[in-house]
Amino acid sequence: MARPCSSVPAILVVGSINVDLLVRVDRHPCPGETVPGEGGELLPGGKGANQAVAAARLGGRVAMLGAVGSDAAAATALSALRDSGAATEQVLALPGPTGQAIVTVAADGENAIIVIPGANARVDGDRVRSCASLIASAGIVVSQGEIPASGIEALAPLVRGRFLLNPAPVIPLPAEVLRAADPLVVNEHEAGLVLAGLGVPAADIPAAPQGMLRALRGQGIRAAVLTLGAQGALVSDGTGTWHVPAARVEAVDTTGAGDAFIGALAVELSRGKDLVEAARLACRVGAAAATSAGAQPSYPRAGDPLPELAGEVTALPEA
Repeated sequence: MARPCSSVPAILVVGSINVDLLVRVDRHPCPGETVPGEGGELLPGGKGANQAVAAARLGGRVAMLGAVGSDAAAATALSALRDSGAATEQVLALPGPTGQAIVTVAADGENAIIVIPGANARVDGDRVRSCASLIASAGIVVSQGEIPASGIEALAPLVRGRFLLNPAPVIPLPAEVLRAADPLVVNEHEAGLVLAGLGVPAADIPAAPQGMLRALRGQGIRAAVLTLGAQGALVSDGTGTWHVPAARVEAVDTTGAGDAFIGALAVELSRGKDLVEAARLACRVGAAAATSAGAQPSYPRAGDPLPELAGEVTALPEA
């Protein structure tokens, strides 16, 4: 049984907690093909835990709401969360397996991931509603698509602070849940799936990132961040649209770099920064995370040197 958090969190992450099996390959296999690999390390992961660890390592006051299993993998899955200082009182230990992810990383740093939910499947609507007072007290509530849709649907109306939603992987969610996001954070692939889920015909979904962002705003999304990997991010809210450049680094492993971006974004928003300023730090932290192996082990701590952005933030035309 989880205990009440000892203090009101500035950032509450409601999401997945996994153990990652990390395998390095020269290239990803084609269907039906076997390729040799190396590594096999078991590392803490899960998009929810990744984002919580990233935020806590940067000095955020973070609590995690999630679940692990009763197996030996639970200790590994929780190790970086606890080391980061994130509060874990609301992490349930349930009978059965902890969530798992099988991560293959190619020589160019690109990854492919298979996720097995395990205990994360129990972070559902009933579990979320049981924590209504904690959710309402948090300044920033962060969630992702690695928990049941019922959990996210129950979460959105309980948030009284700012709701940072990262629907990854994209799962079917009601339009009112997506429109509650402030901001919605997606990559290009996810943006297209979200627009389709909002009823936009495939022929009308823009191919260009700025068009996707404009289409999301046109569907009632109040603020959105579109991550572009090595090209940085596009940011749009009621005050305008901007391009935030990436920091130039030599990528070793991109696993969890997007989660590092979101953790940094949440920290800056919790400190009162506007969305553009928050994205500036997020791009630097995401780039730093790509320079070493693994997800959570690669995340910088407060005071660590970060790569500089490759250019200036630029305002973009609205039409």
